Amino acid sequence: MRSPIIAGNWKMNLLTDQAVALVEDLWELIADQDSVEVVVCPPFLDIPAVSGAIKRGNIKIGLAAQNMHWEESGAYTGEVSPTMLLESGVTHVIIGHSERRQFFGETDQGVNRKVRSALDHGLVPIMCVGETLKQREAGETENVVVSQVKCGLFEVDVARAAGMVIAYEPLWAIGTGKAATVEDAEVVVSLIRRTISETLDADVSDGIRIQYGGSVNPENISEFMAKPDIDGALVGGASLKAEDFSKIVRFS
Repeated sequence: MRSPIIAGNWKMNLLTDQAVALVEDLWELIADQDSVEVVVCPPFLDIPAVSGAIKRGNIKIGLAAQNMHWEESGAYTGEVSPTMLLESGVTHVIIGHSERRQFFGETDQGVNRKVRSALDHGLVPIMCVGETLKQREAGETENVVVSQVKCGLFEVDVARAAGMVIAYEPLWAIGTGKAATVEDAEVVVSLIRRTISETLDADVSDGIRIQYGGSVNPENISEFMAKPDIDGALVGGASLKAEDFSKIVRFS
């Protein structure tokens, strides 16, 4: 059985005091739940304060960075290394988010290097894949997603791969209020699982958790989670309010 994982991507939002207050409010609202893995993904500058706040809480909440470099150190101005993240208490890292691909030139090859580095350093990569609206309308969804998954998993150690997370987040649904239909999401997530089986092996495919991301909210989360291949959600705007995010965490 794959345990659900709900991750809240705060993107470039919340100053430090606001971030800590959100975590503290979240504790109160999800204190009695233990069936879902919860992860928050603050901006880099909020990570140390959020890490401290999480440690004072009464439930376990994972801490994710929104990006990282694959090297431990070097002349990479503006970047953050996996060892820096570990020192700050980070447990997970989002890699290849659609906004990184769209606005900052993230490539499939770069995603692969980051995924392998994250696994090498004991971080849980949340590897994002998904098509643009143009690609979807051209009937290219399958080719795009399969290619992204295969590239992302290239030379990934099979023994480590089962611990990672993949998020299917169609770019056209990110921050638009327009979620994919539950049926469409399940079709693509099932395709991702088959691709993992072909690229790595069936055991990894059966064990790896695959999230859906794209305008997830308290009203639609239960429909997505009812599908057999969807194991959680990568939540954007709805994760910025403790009450909304808690309702998503408590979807059942």
